[in-house]
Parts: sequence; C-alpha cells; structure tokens
Amino acid sequence: MAARRQSFSSAVARWHADETAVGSPLNAAEVASMRRTRVFGATGTVLMAIGALGAGARPVIQDPTFGVRLLNLPSRIATVSLTMTTTGAVMMALAWLMLGRFALGRRRMSRSQIDRTVILWALPLLIAPPMYSKDVYSYLAQSQIAKMGLDPYQVGPAPGLGLDHVFTLSVPSMWRETPAPYGPLFLWLGSGISTITGDNIVAAVLCHRLVVLFGVGLIVWATPRLARRCGVAEVSALWLGPCNPLLFMHLVAGIHNEALMLGLMLAGTEFALRGVEATDRLIPRPPHWPRTRADASQWLPLVMLVTGTVLIAMSSQVKLPSLLAVGFVAMALACRWGGTVKAFLVASVSLSAISVAVMALVGWASGLGFGWIFTLGTANVVRSWMSPPTLVALGTGQVGILLGLGDHTTSVLGLTRAMGVMIIAVLVTWLLLAVLRGRLHPVGGLGVALGATVLFFPVVQPWYLLWAIVPLATWATRPGFRGTTITLSLIVAIFGPTANGDRFTLVQILDATLASVLIVAILFAVTYSRLPWRGLPESDNGAAESAPEAPVAAPGKPDAYAESS
Repeated sequence: MAARRQSFSSAVARWHADETAVGSPLNAAEVASMRRTRVFGATGTVLMAIGALGAGARPVIQDPTFGVRLLNLPSRIATVSLTMTTTGAVMMALAWLMLGRFALGRRRMSRSQIDRTVILWALPLLIAPPMYSKDVYSYLAQSQIAKMGLDPYQVGPAPGLGLDHVFTLSVPSMWRETPAPYGPLFLWLGSGISTITGDNIVAAVLCHRLVVLFGVGLIVWATPRLARRCGVAEVSALWLGPCNPLLFMHLVAGIHNEALMLGLMLAGTEFALRGVEATDRLIPRPPHWPRTRADASQWLPLVMLVTGTVLIAMSSQVKLPSLLAVGFVAMALACRWGGTVKAFLVASVSLSAISVAVMALVGWASGLGFGWIFTLGTANVVRSWMSPPTLVALGTGQVGILLGLGDHTTSVLGLTRAMGVMIIAVLVTWLLLAVLRGRLHPVGGLGVALGATVLFFPVVQPWYLLWAIVPLATWATRPGFRGTTITLSLIVAIFGPTANGDRFTLVQILDATLASVLIVAILFAVTYSRLPWRGLPESDNGAAESAPEAPVAAPGKPDAYAESS
C-alpha cells in the first residue's frame, strides 16, 4: 500500500514538474493561474455529473440509482439538481473562456497542458448519466432492431420492439414510431454493442460512450495536425475545437454520434491531404510489383489518399454531411495536378468511386443496405428555432395569424427550407471551385461549407455547431471568426440546453437559473484575485514568448491557402 501511495505521489509530482519545467512557454505565475483555471472548470464538470443524477436523461427503468440512498437523493430534489448542472456548465464555460488567455496570445500553454485539461474535464462526465438529450436511447432501440434482423429504416422502436421494451420506454414519444436516420456503420456498431450487452441499458449506454470517447480521441489526434497544415498554432486550435464546452456537454455528456462522425472525417482528411501533398501526378503502373523499400515508397502517397478517402466515406455512414470532405479532398488533388478539366474529372471520379465502394461494402456487410437514404429527413418534424429558415417560417406564420390571414406556417416552412437547401448547394459549389483554383485551403473550404450547411439546415441542434467549429478552428485565425465562435459557444452552452428541460416546470427552471447566477457571482467574487478574470498574471521570470507560426502555403501555389491572422 505504501508503495502504491509513493507511486501515486511520484506521478503527481511528475505531472506538476512537466508543467513548470525550464523552457515551458508559461512562467511560474502563469502556470499556477492556468492550473487554478483548470481546477475551476473540472469542478464545474463534477457538479454537472452529480446534478445529472437528478436532472440528466436517466432511463425510465433499469435506473441504477433507484433505491440507492445517496445516489437517489438528487432525483428527489430536482430543482437543486438542475441548479448544480446549470452552475457546473457555466463554471466550465467560464473556465474555458479564461483558458483562452493561455491559448490565443503570443505566450501559449504547451500541448501537454491543454491535453491534460481536456482529459481532466472529460473524466467526470464519462460516468455520469446522459445529459441534455435522450438520443442515446434511440440509438439503443434502433441498434436492437438491427440486431434482431429487422430493418431499422422501415420500422421504429415501438413497432419493432414493442411499447413495453426496456429501450422503447426511454425513447421520447415523438421518436417511437420513426425509423432510424443514421448511417449503417453506426447501427452496425450499435448492433454489436447490443449483442454484448443484451437488454442491460446501463452497460449499453456506457459502451456507446466508449464509442464517443474513441471519436473524441480521433478529433484530438487530427486537430493539431490539420492546424499545422494550415499554419495555425496547435494549442489555439485545440482550445477552440476539442476543448470547446459544447463538445464536453453534448458529445461526451450527451453521447451523440457526431463525435464518431467528426473524428473519422477529420482523421480521414488529414490522411488524404498527406497523400495529396506528396502526389504530383498519376502514379503509373510499374512493369512489376515493387520489391525494394525505395520502389514501394512511391505507393505511399496513394495509400494515404485512399486511406483518408475510406475514413471519410466511413464517417458519412454515421451521418451524411461529412461526405463533403471527399469533395474538398478531390478538389485539392485536382489543384495539385494543375487544376485542369482532366485533373478535375480524374480526381472527382476516382475518389467518388472509392466512396461509393465503401458505402456499398458497409451496406452489404451490415445487411442494412441503402435504406438510410430515404430516412434522412426524419428529423425535419422538429421545428428548431436555431435554424434560420425554420425561424423565418415560424415568424411569418405568426404574422399571418396576427393579421387574420390564417396559419400558413407549414407551407412557408416548405418554401424556406427548400431555399435553404438551394443556398447550401450554391455556396458549397463556389467553395469547391475556390479550392480547385488554389484560392482556398481545402480544410478552410470544408469548415465554411459545413458552417453554411448548419446555418441553412432545416433542423439545427446545439451540437451541430461543432460540425463547423472544429474544422474551422484548425484554419481560421481572424479575430472576427474567433470572437463570433467564442460568443456563440458561450451562448449555446449556457442558455441553449436546460438539462432535459421538458421534465421541469418553468418555475423550476427560473429558480435554478437565479440560483446559478447567484452562485456564480459569489464564486466570481471569491476567485477574482486568483483566477485570470482580468488578464494574465505579471511575468516573474522573463520567459520567452512563443512566436506565431508561419502560415502554410498551398500545394503548388505559394500563399494561396493562407488565412490572414
């Protein structure tokens, strides 16, 4: 036991020594301030995890906290639990904002310091009940349907499993009759989880969270590499993307499959662009299979390109929007080959063929085929205020009612959503051509295209913002973009979700909000002199400042892809 304690103490000592080592980008005072900020955010995620025991999206039956005195207490004081969850979310968001002082300036924290921050903030949420959404229970039901050999793209949880099934009971009522809108790769993974866990809802939820953790790991792996490719500081990209409070709240705590989609898409984009950078022309077929290492090396760019395309195609079999990455990789490849019509056709057809082959293989191997194509509009029944086309239609409908013209919201909704889709198509086409001509970096084009998709999508959920935020964090450095992203992230993280608000009355939500404001105000007063609310602490050792990284030039066209800082 003594040896274990000594080993733990040694590990903690090494942890702190790494952050205060000579040559660290931050001085001792800044490291101490950064640590306190990190602990402040971790305290917030711990409060979120505890509050989720009463305010989270717990299952209707098989609730592991039911009957356990201590764990069941938060469910009996729902308003207090909601207050804890809201307060924790605000604390984490404010800690993230303060952490930006160590990530966006000339003196930045090290890569290991921000990696440890991500791990520390995520750990409490890994064992917490699902939060802010019950989508994970739909995942379980649809995966169980696939496991039983039924078609989840034809039947919903209620007709497929029955209303009294353990998974169906926890699915929101509006989704019990609807088929699955997700790709076959995700449901294939889910059916494998169902095979392992059976009807144990807690074990199945934890396994889905492991899938999310794998996706987040891919995001953290790919983000700094794509940032280096675009000439952006790794720490700045990691702070704005993977360390964003929306990722912790909705991907880790909410268990959304966007984590797997984004992870595969970003990793695939990184691999594919590695191949593009090393591929100057079509590789001719050699007269014999290469045997020496030198001969085999000529195949490496092609292998990287194909591997990246396969990963992107696999990500589209979780959710379709990530398939846009294939188009921008193809345009980057065509630009590398000279930007001619022939290069455009060869690159587009080749990568499209690989993507279609991957989709066909996944559909055949999973036994689910291409039925997902016909259920992509399932979520359109939701009238999301975060979607501008939907918001315009709802506002127009209300104006018509006030003027005595009748309620024409549904008709206007069809028109505005169709216009939104047309705008997306035009903008994506323009961005693809900009990449083909070497005027735009493919990563930047992908991020802007996904941003436009989210902006004009018929339905927008808070976690959809990560589709654009994460790739754009690796490319865009303009203060206007970063300021807008920070503002949106804070607003959506603090005011967007209400911790499964359909289970709470308006009075409970107002009480929890007022209590959270009071608690955060007290914490602000107590920590005002210890946390970097006003700015970074004064330098005490003259540590060298971190120089900004130079932008990376476009393949074949110097400075064509650079994003001005």
